[in-house]
Amino acid sequence: MEDCQIIDLYWQRNETAIAETDTKYGGFCRRISTNILRNPWDSEECVSDAYARCWDTMPPQRPTSLRAYLGAILRNLSISRYRAEHARKRSGGAEVLLSELADCVPAPENVQRTVEAEELGRFISEWLEGLAQEERVLFVRRYWNGDSVKMLAGELGMRPNAVTKRLLRLRENLRRTLEQEGVCV
Repeated sequence: MEDCQIIDLYWQRNETAIAETDTKYGGFCRRISTNILRNPWDSEECVSDAYARCWDTMPPQRPTSLRAYLGAILRNLSISRYRAEHARKRSGGAEVLLSELADCVPAPENVQRTVEAEELGRFISEWLEGLAQEERVLFVRRYWNGDSVKMLAGELGMRPNAVTKRLLRLRENLRRTLEQEGVCV
């Protein structure tokens, strides 16, 4: 079923919208959540919560991409759950991903930085648009979807070390680009 048809089901308050969403995007959702949480039970709860959030927000929302809308909701729910369960405890998952990006993306530590976060998002989006498709997909899959270096290496037919080096070069490129835009890293 096409996204627009599934979204129409949400707008009609037809409960098959959730089943159709799970059929089309269930694997995608579970992979993102599991990559962040590293716990299949917590991940399943977050996926269910994401479907409920879609139900609660459509209408009035009518996303242009159900996959992106659902992915953003799910990622936010998973990160919130991760933070709640792993406060000040480093155990892999999202903490490793965020620490890898810490050298090139500033964390919002105060109100001014929070306000600047929207502008930062725009800079990063423009930077991503300027990358070759393969580089953009690699970066997004690692730092948005949370896919492991080992998984990416297997799919690209590369050694994990080579993928790690490509990701390092991409992060360095992002840092330089942000510094050129006047973002204090």
